[in-house]
Amino acid sequence: MEILWAALGGFCLDLLLGDPAWMPHPVVLMGRCIEKMERLLRKACSNELLAGVILAAALPLGTLFLSALALWLCGQLHTALRFALETVWCWQCLAVKSLGDEAGKVHRALTAGTLEESRRAVGRVVGRDTDNLSAQGVARAAVETVAENFSDGVAAPMLYMFLGGAPLALCYKAINTMDSMVGYKNSRYLYFGRAAARLDDAANFIPARLSALLLILAAGLAGESASEAWHIWRRDRRNHSSPNSAQTESAMAGALGVQLGGPAFYFGELHDKPAIGDPVREIEPGDICRAVRMLYVGSFLCLTLLSLVRGIFTWN
Repeated sequence: MEILWAALGGFCLDLLLGDPAWMPHPVVLMGRCIEKMERLLRKACSNELLAGVILAAALPLGTLFLSALALWLCGQLHTALRFALETVWCWQCLAVKSLGDEAGKVHRALTAGTLEESRRAVGRVVGRDTDNLSAQGVARAAVETVAENFSDGVAAPMLYMFLGGAPLALCYKAINTMDSMVGYKNSRYLYFGRAAARLDDAANFIPARLSALLLILAAGLAGESASEAWHIWRRDRRNHSSPNSAQTESAMAGALGVQLGGPAFYFGELHDKPAIGDPVREIEPGDICRAVRMLYVGSFLCLTLLSLVRGIFTWN
């Protein structure tokens, strides 16, 4: 039951406080570890593929071990201390409020600011180049990142924390952080980042599909089209080089009646990605708010579902 209450407490803290800038965050520490390990491994190992495999194994397993050890040590002092630490870590693994807030900043920049401001705002939450995006391109990028990060930042870590508490959720965050830093198909990371990218694909395989189904249900509850979300998800859920990204993007595109995906620049290189959804109408800034509303509804649905499942198995 402790994991259930820690997860519920973490979710509430995330909704109330988001990601305070003053608070040390484990993902920041993971990022620094990745940078240092990359430098060391590239010097010590001439085989980039092998060096990447070592990174992909060491960081998640190290994170799992150290976080479990820290909780055990806290438990030796007092169970309340262990519970408090686990609750804080569950909170830091989730990104409901911060994702909604960042998307809201993009919306405000598009409606009350300048195009340059909106490009900078969306550049903080997407990996693509944003310098030459049109207003519609900015809105599309924001909606896409809300859809994709509903899985990466909410449903997936929540699923893992309900399965194995904060240590397993942090292990997932380590995998996801590695992918965001080294999992690129460019000259620098084509081989070094391959293991991290494949591991992230595997870790997100089930969460991405669960997230898509939750977004379809959330669409109906949030006043959007659940039937079109289902239809476009069934048709376009594989329209991406990643086995997981189009799962939630297709559900979101169908729910809103817009087209996502398409060509985008990454590190100055054009990637001709397939379109997702039908261009029933042009995307607009208001779609960002509609996507965020689905994000919050989907997050509550995910919490309710996983709490019920965890509670049933715990009580039995």
